[in-house]
Amino acid sequence: MYQTILQFWFDEELYRSNELPYQYEFELKHKAIIDRFGRYPHRNEILGRISNDEEVDFLKQPGSSF
Repeated sequence: MYQTILQFWFDEELYRSNELPYQYEFELKHKAIIDRFGRYPHRNEILGRISNDEEVDFLKQPGSSF
């Protein structure tokens, strides 16, 4: 079900057709994080989740959080 929601949420043609290049790039960055981790690692602490090693390394990179 979550994958279906993501497919609906991330409609590439919708962003391209609305001529919102910044928004499109922003959505691509978010989608890459979800594709990689299945969640947003920068939300782990506030949601009481434990980050795995890969997430911790990712969060140390510049620009990893929005």
